[in-house]
Amino acid sequence: MKVACMAAGGVGGYFGARLQQAGHDVTFFARGRHLEALRTRGLTVESGEGNATLKVRAMQDPGEAGIADVVLFAVKLWDTDGAAAQIRPLVGPETVVIPFQNGVESIDRLRKVLPEKCVMGGSAYIATRIKSPGVIEHTGQMSRIQFGPVLDSQKEISKRFLAACREAKINAEIPGDIVRANWEKFVFLVGISSATAAARATVGVVRADPDLRWLLEQAMHETWRLARKRGVALPDDFVATRMKNVDGLHADMKASLLHDLENGGRLEAPWLCGAVARMSAEAGLDAPVNRAVFAALKPFVNGSQVKAS
Repeated sequence: MKVACMAAGGVGGYFGARLQQAGHDVTFFARGRHLEALRTRGLTVESGEGNATLKVRAMQDPGEAGIADVVLFAVKLWDTDGAAAQIRPLVGPETVVIPFQNGVESIDRLRKVLPEKCVMGGSAYIATRIKSPGVIEHTGQMSRIQFGPVLDSQKEISKRFLAACREAKINAEIPGDIVRANWEKFVFLVGISSATAAARATVGVVRADPDLRWLLEQAMHETWRLARKRGVALPDDFVATRMKNVDGLHADMKASLLHDLENGGRLEAPWLCGAVARMSAEAGLDAPVNRAVFAALKPFVNGSQVKAS
C-alpha cells in the first residue's frame, strides 16, 4: 500500500517505520531539524520490539507526494486544522485518512476540511516520542492501534489496511464500533494525562499515592459519565477495569501531555481534560477534577507561563 504519515512524530514515525519494514511504500512528512535528520541519516526506531534504522522518503510539502491509499494523521491536536488542509493533495477518490490522535473530536474536525467519505476513525495505544531529530523512542510494552470505518464505503479499505498492518507485525484491530473504541481510549488517557501532568510524576508514582490515585480515578469517572451522557455504551465497571490496567503499566511511563509540559512545549490539555470540562458543561454535567487540572495547566498551554500583568 501507499501510505503517508502526517507527520513523522512518535506515532506516525513508529508505525510508518514498521509498515516500511514490511515493504510498503511510505512517505513521511516533517519539518525543521527532524526533517533534515530524516533526509540525511534516515529514521531510527529504538524499541523493545526491535530497533531499526531506515532510509526513508521524507518531505515537508504533501503537495509533492502524490495520492496515497492511507494517510496516518497523527499531528498534535492544535495543528489539526492546518495539517488537514495541507494533506488535501494526498487525498484521491479512494484515499482514507485515519486520525491517530488523542481526544474524541478528530473525526468531526477533519470532516470540516476534508471530504466526509475519506475520514475514518482510529486510536493508538503506544508511548513514543521524538528522542532527538530523526530518532523515535518507544518505551514500555504497549503498542497497538485500532481503526475502523464510520461509513460502509470504508469497510474494504479498512480490511486492506488491517492486512498491511499484520504483515508489518503491528498489533492492529478493527473494533465493532470505532467511535466507542475512541471513547474507551479517551477515558483512560484523560485519567493518565491529568494525573501525571498535575503531579509532574510517572504512572508508578501516581498509582502508589492514595491521593493521586484518587485524582486519576475521578478524572476517568468524569469522562466515563460524559461518554454515557452522549450515548456511548461504556459498561458500568469500565473505570474499575481500567484502573486494573493502570497497575500493569510500566512504572516509568508518562503521558505525552507531561512530556510536552516538561519540555516547555504546547499542551493538548484543551482537547483532553479541558474538553471533558467543556463538553460536560454543555451536557449539564459537572467535572470538577478535570476542570481543576485544566485550570492548573492553562498557564502552560502555549508553551510558556503567562506573566502577571
